Amino acid sequence: MNDVTTQEAGRAVALRAAYDAQIRTRMTVHDPERETVETVGPIRRKTVAGARGYITYRDLDGLSGDDLDSFIAAQRDHYAAIGASVEWKYHSYDLPEDLPERLTAAGFVAEQPETLALGEAADLAIAPRTPEGATLREISAPADLERVRLLEEAVWNTDHGWLPEALAAEISSDTDPVVVIAAEHGEDLVCAAWIRFHNGTEFAGLWGGSTMPEWRGRGVYRAVVARRAQLALARGFGMLQVDSSPDSAPILERLGMVPVATTVPYVWRPSTEVAGG
Repeated sequence: MNDVTTQEAGRAVALRAAYDAQIRTRMTVHDPERETVETVGPIRRKTVAGARGYITYRDLDGLSGDDLDSFIAAQRDHYAAIGASVEWKYHSYDLPEDLPERLTAAGFVAEQPETLALGEAADLAIAPRTPEGATLREISAPADLERVRLLEEAVWNTDHGWLPEALAAEISSDTDPVVVIAAEHGEDLVCAAWIRFHNGTEFAGLWGGSTMPEWRGRGVYRAVVARRAQLALARGFGMLQVDSSPDSAPILERLGMVPVATTVPYVWRPSTEVAGG
């Protein structure tokens, strides 16, 4: 292994260690009337009225075999009792190695894998260069957040009816506030993304980044990444984290972010699910 490769491997290890320590078990409550977060054994789980629950952890504290199966089933049954779906966020370095098979056996279904990319905000905070005629601006008005919903649904062909309310709550949050960036061409919204500032950590998270098909490959996504990196630095956040799609992962790597793992949402859904899950 040459010196460059050794340095790159060391950087990836250091970034992942910081992510594990600061982000993996981080959960926040923006609306106490709808959301609860609790620690159950080695995991943390979030329950949201009318929406999908979420399970995360740093490690499973050695759970394996029948004990792990019983623990997974107990989490599934918790959400079954309230008629809600739940996402178990799996990372490719999680143990035991047969965890995906055990989740599948309990009725969890693997969704699209993503690449966990980490990096320093300073490496990405270049001057945003938008395609000719396109502009970037911060948005928060309900009408604009509704436009984000319509864009997300057009790009991904899935219901995002929950998104405007969720973004509005996080924009006004004192815990992990969000800033939404819109890329527009005239009256058209061509890309939307947001950055979540994890107060008390070194990290800001990049989310969204959905781009209309006719605008892909023209630099608008890179411009939105750069603008968000600038916002992170301005607020004192030196690290960036993103679960990236197959489309965005190569772009982020070229910009200097490091792929450190594959993440997979394993989702369990009841036969009759609360609307909005």
